[in-house]
Amino acid sequence: MCGMPQQPPIRSTPARVRASRPDASMSLLTNVMDHSLDDGYAEAAARREAAGEGGLPRTLRAKLGLAAGLVLAALVVTVGAAQARVSAPVVAKEREELIDRIDQETTAADDLESTVERLRDDVAARQREALRQSGDGDGTDLVGILAGAVEVHGPGVKLVVNDAKEASAEGGSNPRGTSGFSDTGRVRDRDMQRVVNGLWESGAEAISINGQRLTALSAIRAAGDAILVDNRPLVPPYTVLAVGDGDRMSTRFQNGADGLYLHALQENFGVRTAISVHEDLLLPGAPSVLVRTARPGTESAEPKTETEKGTS
Repeated sequence: MCGMPQQPPIRSTPARVRASRPDASMSLLTNVMDHSLDDGYAEAAARREAAGEGGLPRTLRAKLGLAAGLVLAALVVTVGAAQARVSAPVVAKEREELIDRIDQETTAADDLESTVERLRDDVAARQREALRQSGDGDGTDLVGILAGAVEVHGPGVKLVVNDAKEASAEGGSNPRGTSGFSDTGRVRDRDMQRVVNGLWESGAEAISINGQRLTALSAIRAAGDAILVDNRPLVPPYTVLAVGDGDRMSTRFQNGADGLYLHALQENFGVRTAISVHEDLLLPGAPSVLVRTARPGTESAEPKTETEKGTS
């Protein structure tokens, strides 16, 4: 009727609600775990099992073949182990013999090196004696000093050159110029060449590097990263002693081109340097000095004629 109020419809509650599985959202993983073996593989395995082809052999011949195979494999493993055990003492003996040979050869090389050093000292002593006998009066000492045959002492400078703390330091400029070496903080042979030449130019009368006396015939070379002075390797730090007027030599060297070059290495590559003036320095004599005597010519040179000049 029109006068009666309308009631909202009543929703009926279902009598039974189906409960969902907790893993309903992971149906793919559940299927993979429940059916780990493909259906085709499962059917093939079932057929082989039904035909008697799967599992262990059932016939006597097959069982004997399997047993023979196992026995053969065990025999191979046993023989290999026995051979390894038998050959182990032989290998150990050969190793000991090789070690003994190495020790013997090392001892022989050390003996030869000692002999070479002894002969070298003997030759150097004879050369110095010949150099002394070739001089006259007060000139003998001067010749020995200039040739580097005798030790000298006096005022001078001490210059220490060492590699950078980190040998991979890089700088903005390259004072060394183009070379095959990598631009690192390692001191090179050409650096020591410039240092020695700069000290000679600054007035040094005698120079030594790490106790190695330099002469007019000395050579500073490189063998890999090692620096050789007269074919003898040196290790950093390189201590350069120069006898002469210390104050004057130090000032001239530091203000010269070679001193500025060394300063550039210090600024750009981290090469460590230290120079100091000393009142008395002792430099040893050169271990080996070549005795060479120059003699005046007996024949006088005659002037050439115009014809001889044109045909020469």
